[in-house]
Amino acid sequence: MITLFPTKKSDPELAPFRPGLVFAFFNALAWQIGIGTPMVLFAEQLGASPFQVGLAYSFVFVLTPVQIVSTALLPKYGFKTVMLGGWGTRSVFLGVPMVLAAITLKYGEQPWMVQALIWSVFLFCVFRSIGAASSNAWFYAILPESVRGRYFASDQFVSAVGGVGTLLASAALFAFLPVYTALLVQYAIALGGSTVSYFSLKQLPDAERPKSISLRTVAADTPRHLFTPSPFRTYAWLAVLCAVVVTPIPPFCAYYLKVGPKLEPGQIMLFEVARYLGVMAGAWIIRRRIDAKGARPFFLVALLFYLVVGAYWLLFLHTGFAGRAGIFAAYFVLGLGAVMWAVANLNYLPKIVSAEDRTLAVAVHGAVTATLGGLSPVLWGLLLRRGDIETSGINVAAFEWFFICVIAGAAVLWWRMARIHEEKGDPADPIMIGNAILRPFRAMTYLANLIEPAEPKKEESAADASKSAGA
Repeated sequence: MITLFPTKKSDPELAPFRPGLVFAFFNALAWQIGIGTPMVLFAEQLGASPFQVGLAYSFVFVLTPVQIVSTALLPKYGFKTVMLGGWGTRSVFLGVPMVLAAITLKYGEQPWMVQALIWSVFLFCVFRSIGAASSNAWFYAILPESVRGRYFASDQFVSAVGGVGTLLASAALFAFLPVYTALLVQYAIALGGSTVSYFSLKQLPDAERPKSISLRTVAADTPRHLFTPSPFRTYAWLAVLCAVVVTPIPPFCAYYLKVGPKLEPGQIMLFEVARYLGVMAGAWIIRRRIDAKGARPFFLVALLFYLVVGAYWLLFLHTGFAGRAGIFAAYFVLGLGAVMWAVANLNYLPKIVSAEDRTLAVAVHGAVTATLGGLSPVLWGLLLRRGDIETSGINVAAFEWFFICVIAGAAVLWWRMARIHEEKGDPADPIMIGNAILRPFRAMTYLANLIEPAEPKKEESAADASKSAGA
């Protein structure tokens, strides 16, 4: 019998860490709504401009430096305290959109509501960043080496079930309820999921307080990694360019479909389901092949997918080609491209940094890529607005230029990535960041961590155990 969460009968080794997988499932309900497409649709419904939507969507990326700085809290307070503090506080700010939705049901939209929603997303992302400074390092520290692979695979599975289930539920709510009633229910689901995930975290054991790389060392060594000629420097800046090109695609596609063709929110949520189906299909395809073929072919395939997505949207904006079926396919291909790039990145990075530099170099890569890529929706939001920064609607001509830039950026990156050096079969373990694979556009934020990896836990042999017992 297949179970969503491990039990003592189905997997006795993994069962003690069941609360972590419960956390992953219910946490998906919170992030899928609080900083995903439902948030974008809520902002548009309140009258937000492209700039305001881009700003709200960018917070999860541009606040990555907060995550870096928060790493300094871990040696003093420990993994569990920092993550519980961040996750518990962020839940409070999911209540703000609930209140806004309830007020609109009685009094209608008010001019101040867009700003209130944006501030709630900002504060949600601030405390999410504080908690995220602990998450991956904490799980890595408490998991025995023998179950680590199964745990992260299970983490991805339960997150996928929770995430896609949330998208389908959101689509159904938009289809059968008035929009603000649907949003009220969705944010209640998000708040409930966040609350359950918090109490699940409380059941996990803490780990020994870690040592983190000092911020002074970060300030001194970061320029060396980013500006001294090396394979890492070359790849890091190519990854930044890719993030700048592709990060704005999801929020502005959703925004355009709402204000341009004026599709119903439920229909737009089904397109999001297509994107996550693409993510899951891509993850299944790449996981069996990347070790043999290396990361470079998958970087190139991802960029071809991005180019196809840009070309389709440009054609659609001119002619309406293929209609909703074409949009569904474009979302699916976007998911394929995003996860292929993300998984290839996690496999390629360890091959181009030395073991002694790995922790800082990977953190620098994640922080710079996420932060600079996250600024892209803000800048494009300024260019796509139809009037001032608070006027709703989208400049379609500027939106066409956006996709021309996507096509050009993907083509330039493909040409350059085809020339990166990679030795097949390099003995470098890929980076494991759990369910971030299901969030490929945000995967870079999970790399920004200054904690030295814990030594793997070793199981005692039977002989050692007997000897210890005899002693």
